[in-house]
Amino acid sequence: MVSVVVAILFAATEMCVAAPKSQRVSDSSSPRFEALPLTRSRQNHLLVRAFINGKPALLGVDSGAPISAIALKRRAHFGLTGIPGSSTLPARLLFPTGAVLDCQKQMLILKLDPESSGKTPGMQYRGFSSMPIRVSETYNLYVDAAINGAPARLMVDTGAFATLLNRGFVRRLHVPLHETEFSSSAVNLKQRGVQIARIKRLSVGSVDIVGKDIGVVDLEGLIHSDLLRGSQPVAGLLGAEILRSHHGIIDFGNRTLYLKN
Repeated sequence: MVSVVVAILFAATEMCVAAPKSQRVSDSSSPRFEALPLTRSRQNHLLVRAFINGKPALLGVDSGAPISAIALKRRAHFGLTGIPGSSTLPARLLFPTGAVLDCQKQMLILKLDPESSGKTPGMQYRGFSSMPIRVSETYNLYVDAAINGAPARLMVDTGAFATLLNRGFVRRLHVPLHETEFSSSAVNLKQRGVQIARIKRLSVGSVDIVGKDIGVVDLEGLIHSDLLRGSQPVAGLLGAEILRSHHGIIDFGNRTLYLKN
């Protein structure tokens, strides 16, 4: 059992993440690593099996979550009794463990001994484009991008079911917006209506995505207002559908995002 807490969890007195023995993946030649198989929800979220105070649970692996949290209605079930002095961000555990998250193969690989050296077993990056990840003080992940040629940054958010762009940024590009019946909400983001914009070219590093309909929402509150402006603003969230279709791999140890064209 791997004594590492991952993603959305909150205020448990005893908590661990592990693959069941029947599903555990290990490499006998590289005992310093352990691979945890993930499942995908109907909302396109990656989930990892865990135990909270000895009770089984599924936790969402969310690289964009500002805090670790458990649904309030499940608090009594897991015997949670209050708020700790400091919340643990998911990335604070994923970075020290040199974690590698494969969003297409649905696998989370952890380095059990952070001091050990060596490459993560089973990872092949031939045919991938790599791009550096910038990490903020609050452990948000950003990569360079361009939307219709306009320079920008995107927050890498495995918890976002789809890629979303900030409404103000899209309006400045004079891209037509189309209404939908959908809405979106998140931690620090009240429920808001989602529009659709046809983006001619979305570039993430050297990977170009041409002619894609992308959701547009007001991201004020989720992303600090200062980051939404400037010469290279944070234009939105790089969500689960692109990370899945372009075989996104997040290497937290090397702070690198890999994508396939």
